Amino acid sequence: MNDTRTLAGDEVVEQVSALVEGVFERLKPLLAAAESVLADVPAAAALHRIRPQVTEALGGLIVGAGFVSAPRVLTDSEFGFEWWTGSSADPSQLFISLDPASENFLDYTRQSWFTVPRDTGRRHINGPYVDYLCTDEYTLTFTIPVLLSGAFAGVVGADVYVREFERAVRPRLRSLGRGAALLNAQGRVIVSNSVRQPTGSLVREVDVPAWWSSGAAPGPALRRCGDSPIVLAL
Repeated sequence: MNDTRTLAGDEVVEQVSALVEGVFERLKPLLAAAESVLADVPAAAALHRIRPQVTEALGGLIVGAGFVSAPRVLTDSEFGFEWWTGSSADPSQLFISLDPASENFLDYTRQSWFTVPRDTGRRHINGPYVDYLCTDEYTLTFTIPVLLSGAFAGVVGADVYVREFERAVRPRLRSLGRGAALLNAQGRVIVSNSVRQPTGSLVREVDVPAWWSSGAAPGPALRRCGDSPIVLAL
């Protein structure tokens, strides 16, 4: 029984790792396009040139994608935001207020999907969180830092609905039996196989943040899913 449980856990870890890498892989052309445009014409007026790569990233698990600039990187605007949602066949552009004087101004520089890549130089997965800006759905946001002359210039990213992520991993997660869940590094549930652990709830039975900060060594109860801040808890 223990051997079966371990094998099933291995399969979940492998599947989640593959899903994560698949999302980041689809962002690579967008990353290359954003860095190329910024190196050529670092202006908000030129961001339309990355739209083909943005819309090509849409589809499958990805329901939103785009580029968000760091402050004062663009020559004609303090902020820059080129984000599209929907499918690659029928994309819709997302508009937000970039005017700090506006009461509707969205200061994205305070969001962890922006600050973690900025501060660490590494890609990041933020969530689960309810995306009140776009869909009111539980969402995971994948981001990669964009560089200009070696300095942080913003992020490219993709949004994934948790319900679609759950649909993909649910069969293998269910095979693990009771008490199995995928958590973020703060111990918050992304997906579980128990109605008592809904998405967004906090697991308190184990100290996931402490385990994570100590190096996330694999053990019988907690395992990291590849190179991502997603934990399989058994």
